[in-house]
Amino acid sequence: MAISTETMQWLLDGDPALRWQVERDLLRVPEQVWQATRARVATEGFGAALLARQDADGQWAGGAYFPAGFFGSAEAEEPGQPWTATTWSLNTLREWGVDAAVLGDTAERLAQNSRWEYDDLPYWGGEVDVCINAYTLANGAWLGADVAALARWFPAHRLEDGGWNCEAEEGDSVRSSFHSTLNALRGMLAYERLTGDTSLREARHSGEEYLLRRRLLYRESTGEQVGPFVGRFVYPSRHRYSALTALDHFREASLVEGRAPDDRISDAVELVRAARQADGTWTQTTPLAGRTWFPVDVGEGHPSRWLTLIGTRVLDWAGRA
Repeated sequence: MAISTETMQWLLDGDPALRWQVERDLLRVPEQVWQATRARVATEGFGAALLARQDADGQWAGGAYFPAGFFGSAEAEEPGQPWTATTWSLNTLREWGVDAAVLGDTAERLAQNSRWEYDDLPYWGGEVDVCINAYTLANGAWLGADVAALARWFPAHRLEDGGWNCEAEEGDSVRSSFHSTLNALRGMLAYERLTGDTSLREARHSGEEYLLRRRLLYRESTGEQVGPFVGRFVYPSRHRYSALTALDHFREASLVEGRAPDDRISDAVELVRAARQADGTWTQTTPLAGRTWFPVDVGEGHPSRWLTLIGTRVLDWAGRA
């Protein structure tokens, strides 16, 4: 089912952070058109509002992964976590397409002023959590920080089954996680795309094979669906795995490498297709709990522009292939 004119216009009426991706990925307008829209993200709407929250020391909310004062507070006892600190803010700005030049000397200010809540480690060196390190790798490559040493961390900490798990460094698991592995893959792909360095490609391919062997959805041991999260599509997805976020990664990887989709994605594609509403939209599920700077999408049960963008481009890519 092709997207309707009304739905396409609804997407185009969204924030510039979303609109430029609609223009590039769905309408395939000339590059100068979508690049002009992309440039507006830093000065209008969501992007400008998030940039305005940056602290003078280069951080957001006074912390690396958690806002200052979080630990020991009443908020720390609530479900979820705040999404306002530096790493989450950088992830968001990068994913929205803000030009690194807009952030000026942010990389240098973070090197000087920001430390991880874990062992007070320096920001651009990362820490022990693979998801945090994946975000830091991608954000460092984007902002021009030296993250070459952090890049070498990923092959060294890959598990025997080919993927990664955030709990492995604490000795709590020897098996990879869908969530952790996808976050590692997305970080490594962003690093390659931003720097041109292909040294992590073999490690990334092993993690992709971990997911593909499971057809992006299932436990390899039993063949059962790994969990209901695979079909619960939410924006922002943050660290959360779903069939939709996984397919969007494989779509980007195929474009970067010029390779066709693997046949083993077919069940995940059908899961995404089945979630599409009659009007061509996808509905927001339960947003991840935790404080944000401001809302960037709709509440549960409403048609989501972001999910509709991602779902449409995934199905378009899979269908064209």
